[in-house]
Amino acid sequence: MTARTISILGATGSVGASTLDLIRRNPADWQVVALTANSSASELAALAREFDAQIAIVSDEAHLPSLRAELSGTGIEVAGGREALCEAASRKVDLTVAAIVGCAGLAPTMAAIEQGGTIALANKEALVSAGDVMTAAVAEHGATLLPVDSEHNAIFQCLADNSVSDVRWITLTASGGPFRTWSAQQIAAATPAQAVAHPNWDMGAKISVDSATMMNKGLEFIEAHHLFPVGLDRLRIVVHPQSVIHSMVEYRDGSTLAQLGPSDMRVPIASCLAWPQRMNTPCAPLDLPAIGELSFFAPDEELFPATRLAREAVHQGGSAPAILNAANEVAVAAFLAGKIAFTKIAVVVEECLHRDIPAVPASLADVLAADSLGRAQATEILETC
Repeated sequence: MTARTISILGATGSVGASTLDLIRRNPADWQVVALTANSSASELAALAREFDAQIAIVSDEAHLPSLRAELSGTGIEVAGGREALCEAASRKVDLTVAAIVGCAGLAPTMAAIEQGGTIALANKEALVSAGDVMTAAVAEHGATLLPVDSEHNAIFQCLADNSVSDVRWITLTASGGPFRTWSAQQIAAATPAQAVAHPNWDMGAKISVDSATMMNKGLEFIEAHHLFPVGLDRLRIVVHPQSVIHSMVEYRDGSTLAQLGPSDMRVPIASCLAWPQRMNTPCAPLDLPAIGELSFFAPDEELFPATRLAREAVHQGGSAPAILNAANEVAVAAFLAGKIAFTKIAVVVEECLHRDIPAVPASLADVLAADSLGRAQATEILETC
């Protein structure tokens, strides 16, 4: 079988590392074209050498000299800066893994979409902030989006070849984070160290805090709205602490299909890499008797208002989801820096949503303008706290 070509945007992050782990186990199946990182020049260079990448790119040009020195004499092309990142993303490959965190990933993801290829999408901001713009581009260029998030990948698998018109409910499951059983007083005093200690998943600091506030699930609600157009009234969230069922689809005949798996991102990534087939992973099989029981709870939006805010943002429309996402990033950074209390994250986001919201973005430039506005508003609010 001919090796498939792949580019990984965000190769040094957690999704990139998991993707490369799977490729490392099946090296004959893949030809790596582009690997990118923000600033980790040494790590990126080591990966580029290991996987014989055609090009390695750091988006922060200050680290380009280090990358160039690391890869001198290897024959691997080296580049830096946002334009170089988008150029690499636009190279035709069989699969592009879009895993750059934040709005920095919007332009390169769009560049990949405009080539009409298959994109394994792990960048939440792409659909949260630019959902209408991005789905329109997918339709225009005939691209295919494969969701990498465990919840959306689960829904994708449960839908299979079924029609969305037959769907009664799509249920996103949420672990509930580390503070699920805490009192309001305990939550108000939560520290960054406690917030990033997720009970089931090993994730970065920002996404771990989003899980603790439940904003992660709110963002996924908005993503699901764009990926699976069944209507907002058919999307719901259920807290499932064991994180064994990753999401469910209930059909109009009463049948509910659920996707189960270990709490390991290599499972949904493997689903994307092999799609429409399957591939082996090193993940241990589920031991249901050892798990014992699966439990489910309704979200508590009094203690964790983030899911309510996300739902209100997508109902509000316009650039509200982009404002929500940008304000949340600023507020989470302030919490991690010890500048605000955990409960103030949602307060900052809600205040931004109550201000003037720009119209529906018609282009990526409009999305980035809304993102900048949201960040500026959140920063202003933080300065007055």
